Amino acid sequence: NEPALFAAWGEPTLPPSARHALEGQGGDHRLAHNLYGLLMARASWEGFRKHAPQGRPFLLTRAGHAGVQRYAWAWTGDVESTWEGLKATLRALLGLSLSGVYFVGSDIGGFSGNPSPELYLRWFQMAALTPFFRLHAARWTKRREPWRLGEEVLEGVRWVMALRERLLPYLYTLAHRASREGRPLLRPLFLEEGPYTEEAFLLGEALLVAPVLEEGARAKEVPLPPGGWYPWEEDRLFQGPTWARLPAPLDRIPLLVRAGTILPLLEEGAFALHLYPGAEGAEGRLYWDEGEGEGAYRLDRFHLLPAEGGFRLLWQGEGDLPWPWEGVRLRLFGKRLLRAYVEGKAHAAQGGGVLLPPFREAFLEVEG
Repeated sequence: NEPALFAAWGEPTLPPSARHALEGQGGDHRLAHNLYGLLMARASWEGFRKHAPQGRPFLLTRAGHAGVQRYAWAWTGDVESTWEGLKATLRALLGLSLSGVYFVGSDIGGFSGNPSPELYLRWFQMAALTPFFRLHAARWTKRREPWRLGEEVLEGVRWVMALRERLLPYLYTLAHRASREGRPLLRPLFLEEGPYTEEAFLLGEALLVAPVLEEGARAKEVPLPPGGWYPWEEDRLFQGPTWARLPAPLDRIPLLVRAGTILPLLEEGAFALHLYPGAEGAEGRLYWDEGEGEGAYRLDRFHLLPAEGGFRLLWQGEGDLPWPWEGVRLRLFGKRLLRAYVEGKAHAAQGGGVLLPPFREAFLEVEG
């Protein structure tokens, strides 16, 4: 939606003398060029609000100006299908986020070219942990459905797509905080007292993502900001600031969770909380709503507090939306969970987790 022309020669945009209304003030294209994408996005958003007022407008743009985040999501445009294109994409996504454009993504595998199976999967892994997630390419490129690129790629795609689906409650909560508090979903590490790097990023406060950006790499050196960091779904704990060498097999992306996090997830259609305690316990929140319009919602806050023999888990909720799941499954990392007590009733842990009914306070008994 930028003012571009497929011209055989000359400027690939409208002539400088082209006239624009510019909300009554008038002007030529030299004044309007950079505003064109922003004003088109705004006009489309206002049209949706007028003719479908009960819905949430969803618009996607690759052109804009300061303020375009009020109207549309964005992607990084026609990036080349190369390893350098993957690296440039991460830089662009973090730059957009720092500029207030939070809901961003890229064309998986790049737009113009034919990525190798390895590049395709590494791009897929990074994209699954960004707000906007899609496959798209030029019409002259080869077909790139995951099942066309070999069984190893297909299994890697299945795993990371399942991971993204599990993370939907966390992503939805981050989106709500971005819209209400101006907190970016994607963040460079230096925003959390980490080093400047173009090799890793934070997804909200809780997750540190270290995409593999080098061909053939099967491990990655990851800089960790201050505090504790758990490798994804592991009990071991790194203490930052430090560097950690993490395995990066082709079908996995290095991912860490900040100590002190309660992470809301979906697991096989049920709601789950993964508890990653720090020295002072952990906390987390969930925002959920009807999924459309400005109707009922709920905001739930969870606090994990150290106690003799284990932890107290407190749950405070607000809003008019009824709890949409039957209960909550808990999984504790760093310590072995034995059982949980709700209103005096014991619930034994099985397979590393325990399923509880909704509660205001639970006691988690741990080994040792």
